[in-house]
Amino acid sequence: MDVFSEKRAELEKHEFMMGVERGRLAVALDLLTDSLIMVGQHGVYCASSRNPSKPALDLQAVLSGMEGAKALIQSVMEELRKDRE
Repeated sequence: MDVFSEKRAELEKHEFMMGVERGRLAVALDLLTDSLIMVGQHGVYCASSRNPSKPALDLQAVLSGMEGAKALIQSVMEELRKDRE
């Protein structure tokens, strides 16, 4: 099942409120946020052997990439909002 079928109700709601582009970006942002939470929780159990207060290095890389993607999506949403005004 693809994301358009799986998240149909959320996409319809956000696309109606924000327009197609911003609505889809909002759903993508929600998916990233949910994934960040799950990876963060996993990081609690997979601590780094060098520094037990931090997640393992591979999880740190995943978290960093996801946070970067989230920031990029937020910046695109802001630019679309500015263009709309």
